[in-house]
Amino acid sequence: MTALAELIEEYLQHCQVRKELDPKTIRAYRADLRDFRLYTESRNGDFQSKEAVGSYVDSLHYEKAPRTIKRKIASIRAFYHYLIYAEEIAENPLYRLDLSFKLPRRLPRYIPNHVMNTFYQELYSQKKRADTPYQMKCAVRDIAVIELLFATGLRISELCGLKREAVNLCEGEVRIHGKGDKERILQLTEKITIDSLREYETLFKAQIRESEHFFLNKYGHPLSDQSVRDMIKRLTCAASISMHITPHMFRHSFATYLVNQDVDIRCIQEMLGHSSIRTTEIYTHVDMAKQRNVLQTKNPRKLLDMENSLPFGE
Repeated sequence: MTALAELIEEYLQHCQVRKELDPKTIRAYRADLRDFRLYTESRNGDFQSKEAVGSYVDSLHYEKAPRTIKRKIASIRAFYHYLIYAEEIAENPLYRLDLSFKLPRRLPRYIPNHVMNTFYQELYSQKKRADTPYQMKCAVRDIAVIELLFATGLRISELCGLKREAVNLCEGEVRIHGKGDKERILQLTEKITIDSLREYETLFKAQIRESEHFFLNKYGHPLSDQSVRDMIKRLTCAASISMHITPHMFRHSFATYLVNQDVDIRCIQEMLGHSSIRTTEIYTHVDMAKQRNVLQTKNPRKLLDMENSLPFGE
């Protein structure tokens, strides 16, 4: 094992044991640092010079998408911060190395109302068509998952990691541990959401009692991200919806609908668990239908006295 490979393993152990980072974050760090190691080893093995790191970043710009580059740079930066902290190297090669670049603005994709209605019709139809107790339990669980996703804007990882004691249906609230182990409480205000969760809890009572998690699969294990993706894909196909719908789009839809109803952006920030208001501000785009309605009904040009004014320029 090379010196760099050993340092990477030490760093990943530090992330797991000392920092207690999410396993997904550690897997991403491992993949990013592996790519960096392979690049340096294909050259002369140098990983401590500014030239070596700069050369690797330059190579990324030829091969990777901007957001992937941003993530890989973040992984390398965190790694070198650790090496300095652990006194494994004397100088950080990223110091005074210009790694900034502008990311293209990408608006979040949300689910339009008519598509959401079609999806929900299929979601509840599967419960009516259930022929066996097993099919009924699956249908009830799927409804509870979607109702909670859309009613609260949870991240899929937050939903799947939800502990049984974090769901308080009597008080109508859910306690969330988000990114960076930040805790927030979300209120459950819709009766249909609470009822769907209560029905699920009743049907899965025995399994939930034996597990620390709230949402479970048929084996009594915590529901996985992929299981939710597969469920949404199956419902989308059954409803003949051509749009590719992901779990995260329910979160985008939750935020976008609130923005379009003029909910304060800082309130939305708190509900989504964003640490920075800049992250939430991406939802402040105005959809084309709302823009057209505003311009048709409230255009400043309407304020002019048409009989006593001439077009500008004459």
